[in-house]
Amino acid sequence: MSTSTVTEIVRRKRKEYKKARKGEKGRILDELEALTAYHRKSLERLLGQSGKAKQPVVRRPRGSRYAQVLPHLRTLWAVSFYACGKRLQPFLSELLSVMKGFGEIMVAAEEEALLTSISAATIDRLLVADRAGLSLRGRTTTKPGTLLRSQIPVRTFGDWNEREPGFLELDLVAHCGETAKGEFLYTLDMTDVLTGWTVVGAMKGRGERGALVAMKAAWEDLPFSVKGIDSDNDSAFINYHLNRYCLSHEITFTRCRPYKKNDQCHVEQKNWSLVRQFVGYRRLETDEQLALLQEAYPLLSRYHNFFLPMMRLASKERQGSKVTKKYDTAMTPYRRLLLVEGGIAGHEQERLRHEYEATNPAELLRRITVLLGRLGEL
Repeated sequence: MSTSTVTEIVRRKRKEYKKARKGEKGRILDELEALTAYHRKSLERLLGQSGKAKQPVVRRPRGSRYAQVLPHLRTLWAVSFYACGKRLQPFLSELLSVMKGFGEIMVAAEEEALLTSISAATIDRLLVADRAGLSLRGRTTTKPGTLLRSQIPVRTFGDWNEREPGFLELDLVAHCGETAKGEFLYTLDMTDVLTGWTVVGAMKGRGERGALVAMKAAWEDLPFSVKGIDSDNDSAFINYHLNRYCLSHEITFTRCRPYKKNDQCHVEQKNWSLVRQFVGYRRLETDEQLALLQEAYPLLSRYHNFFLPMMRLASKERQGSKVTKKYDTAMTPYRRLLLVEGGIAGHEQERLRHEYEATNPAELLRRITVLLGRLGEL
């Protein structure tokens, strides 16, 4: 018997059932139970209804207790360059303390308690409207280099399991805009595999000597010595100049597999979060633009290493077709570097500590924004 038929039978019996005495109600229930095969309690509920359509219950959303600190949360979120909740939440207390120290934010004791107790999910939920519409896409200009490929060993994403800083992944990011014709600027992106410490440099064209010069200039800002580098198969890296330099300085030189971006997952991620999100996809080709990038990139590297928390993959387990990934607590490259026992010398630790304490993240971000804004004006 269909649901509509049962509903009609119950509707016809409802008036009789409501007027009947207790014993008569039992007889009606027995009759309907045998006829419809419905449970007795279900029939009692159906017969007790008024027959009118139920009015939908309007539930008013409960106000969030974090609404009062939303303006402060937006400020901290912007200074962290729009980090997701899982990255921002572990870093929130430290960032709030730094911002208060430089007078960039004023919060009451009650507001500070709310900000330090907020969860990652609540951060994402409160900022969902602010996050909407942030997206960028572009193109690649990597040209394969065949020279010396047989002499430079291939490294896959599972080969390096280093426990000390100094092993870097390298990549070039092209600022060609809509066309790859002519000469334009490149960003040289270098990321430490263990700590995520990243330095970026700017160069014009993709010459072999120019890439080596930009690389050596960027390495001067590293707090540790370079022990190994890994590049893609770009001709800017696979050449005699870089190979000779690495041999003379006892630097391990490896390359990834062609067209396997996951082999260089650390630096590929920084290409997006550090270069494309700040500089974008516009075409850059003049000497004035190069000078601005060379001025902005040391500031951007410091901002990233001191104030942009990152998560690292802790474990990955496959069960059939499902892969479960677990990540560690978000932490800045600076904090990760300090946790590495013997990772850097004592005088370098002291230098980094003084540099960190003297750096205002909001002011640093403003300086970067001004320089990159002038880049767009040119």
